[in-house]
Amino acid sequence: MRLALFLTLAAVLAAAQDAQEIVRRSLVIDEHNDRIARDYTFLERRETWEIDGDGQSRNRRVRTYDVTLLEGSPYRRLVERDDRPLAPDEEAREEEKLHASIAERQKETPAQRARRLEEWEKKRRTQREYLGEIPDAFQFRLLGEERLAGRDAWVVAADPLPGYRPRTSTARLFPHLRGKLWIDKQDSHWIRAEAEVVDTISFGFFVARIGKGTRAWMQQTLVNGEVWLPQQVVFEASARIALVRKLRVAGDIRYRNYRKFQAESRVLPAP
Repeated sequence: MRLALFLTLAAVLAAAQDAQEIVRRSLVIDEHNDRIARDYTFLERRETWEIDGDGQSRNRRVRTYDVTLLEGSPYRRLVERDDRPLAPDEEAREEEKLHASIAERQKETPAQRARRLEEWEKKRRTQREYLGEIPDAFQFRLLGEERLAGRDAWVVAADPLPGYRPRTSTARLFPHLRGKLWIDKQDSHWIRAEAEVVDTISFGFFVARIGKGTRAWMQQTLVNGEVWLPQQVVFEASARIALVRKLRVAGDIRYRNYRKFQAESRVLPAP
């Protein structure tokens, strides 16, 4: 009986260690993936809406953006509203803004260009800092294997680690979240990630609160056999603003038309 208990405990600890290592390896590989992802342009369709007390959606809003690289850093241009081409006057305004941005960036001095690109790099680094805390902020359990989007994946559960002290502002959310990851067995990238708020998250004393039960999931796809890029992000959240206004909001963000931006390519306004 002691031997059986020992073997059972050893198996549990080994599975936990395996899950931890799978997650750590996926985050290391994602660093390289992120560098390749910078060279891709895409269309981003953002759909958001509110949910009333009867569970009905209202105030639906759909915007589609063309996201490309303009003189070395990203530029977002509105191209559709409610899945329809922009009205002529709005399209003209978007073209005018594009003209102005092209002119402004092309007349930069080398020092100004370097400063703009460094600011962009700094922003990207800041946005990714919290990822390094994930292996330390959660307890991971290997749930098994599944086939998802035509690929074999490890399924890993993530529960907040008691007593963890976040080091970055975004990581302050981790003690309030639990999640599940589908990690590709072949190349260790995340195919899908799900997260749920397990207790209320407060921002300041009277600023805002995100309610328990808020959920989100993200799915990625392999593009050109070389890089994993977002395919869809879906969320539904309950929040209270200034302890007065209560909101239930939802969103569906989809990405398509991924294209690799060549070094010799240039973004030009329509004639």
